[in-house]
Amino acid sequence: MEVSVNDNNVDHALRILKRKMQREGVYKDMKIHCHYEKPSEKKARKRMESLRRTKKMRRYNERERRV
Repeated sequence: MEVSVNDNNVDHALRILKRKMQREGVYKDMKIHCHYEKPSEKKARKRMESLRRTKKMRRYNERERRV
């Protein structure tokens, strides 16, 4: 991942870097790998993520049908 600094504006470059890292899921990955996760916890987390994605897609599809 690379961010260029223009006109010595480091604050702006840092914001861009943070945004890129968030979009690519680096923060989420760091949070998950910070501690050991038991296989049962990993399975439960993945199941909840899947349910969240499914509900989100269902809401999106319902909204599209109404329009």
